[in-house]
Amino acid sequence: MRTSGDFSLNDLPGAGRMDVACRCVTSSLLLSHGIRNNISLYIHMLGEPDPPKTLLFKGDHMKYLSPDERSTASLIKKALSLKVSRSWITSTPGVFVSRLTLDEILDDLSEKGEIFLLDEGGKDIRNVELKGDISFVLGDHLGLTSPQKNLVRKKCTECVSVSPLSLHADQCIVIVLNELDRLQEERC
Repeated sequence: MRTSGDFSLNDLPGAGRMDVACRCVTSSLLLSHGIRNNISLYIHMLGEPDPPKTLLFKGDHMKYLSPDERSTASLIKKALSLKVSRSWITSTPGVFVSRLTLDEILDDLSEKGEIFLLDEGGKDIRNVELKGDISFVLGDHLGLTSPQKNLVRKKCTECVSVSPLSLHADQCIVIVLNELDRLQEERC
């Protein structure tokens, strides 16, 4: 995905599949009539012209998020237009940007709780104990590169799968959240 805000809102697939990122944002954070306040989504971007950049969407701070890809893309475009450093910079309420590397993001997540790698060859998510603060890592439409996957595997608790079929990233997110919603319901 492009790492600058110079992409067209009329051609999101042509911006390094920015449409995929937009669908992941809305799938992660939006409910029918609200926002998931307990979800944070990191999008680690390595495309040209200014890699790396990491976007962080925090549900408990989110404003201005609508269900359409174009408005989500405009939030991303604004964040990618900012001059960034290794520290988080607020773009709009709930949207932050930095130059953190994948390794740094994983270190931060592992301090908070367990990390699971979503992988087609992983253990069925329904047969894995999910508790506490947990994070899931998944790739975009191209998947994680071998070095990225190796890095994640070193820091993750387990590889899990949500389906015996290949799914889009945003579909995986919806299934994971559904499983977590069901677990939460069972605990109440």
